[in-house]
Amino acid sequence: MSTLPLKYDGSGLVPAILQDYVTGEIRMFAYASDAAVRSTLESGRATFWSRSRGELWQKGRASGYETPIVRVLADCDGDCVVYSSDPLGPSCFSGARSCFFQAFEGMDLRYASEQPQTVLASIEASIPTPSASRAGAGPTVKPPGSNPAAPVVAAQLVEKAAAVARALETESNDRVVSEAAEVVYRLLAALRSRSITLRQVLAEVARKRGFGATRAPT
Repeated sequence: MSTLPLKYDGSGLVPAILQDYVTGEIRMFAYASDAAVRSTLESGRATFWSRSRGELWQKGRASGYETPIVRVLADCDGDCVVYSSDPLGPSCFSGARSCFFQAFEGMDLRYASEQPQTVLASIEASIPTPSASRAGAGPTVKPPGSNPAAPVVAAQLVEKAAAVARALETESNDRVVSEAAEVVYRLLAALRSRSITLRQVLAEVARKRGFGATRAPT
């Protein structure tokens, strides 16, 4: 059997990056042999080569957090691959969602508490959740699903959506961009008010449009 059209190093390996197909978040980095990449393509599950154990290993088989693969990408030189994935749980052996939870502060590497990797994720994380907003308040009794902020958040979203619609009809592109930015933020705030993640929404869009994601985890 001939090897796949990739450029393996002297040990017969290529770097393999695991990426969340829905959000673009980088989850982890490991190495893959020809057999590992071939197994990933055939099984639809992320498979790597363990340099310490000298064997193939399938991500999530031991932990129960399997990692379905939507597609495998290769860079222009064919010496690195990206596993575009739909993770079922944490990707780091530490239990973190992503292995990349450290960030440089100047020349020092600091623990970043799973710092968001993208602009949308950063904005989403900056918006308080209902539970966080109520932290410190005395115990209250509310009907299941009650959301006192919903009318305000909904009104703001409707107002901004109307503004972008008007801009599309009669105003400049700069105005459309400005108003659309407000809609995106208000939509994130609305979702946050119901403790719904952007990933859930994006995964649902992908499912409906046939782009490969099949579920909507948090």
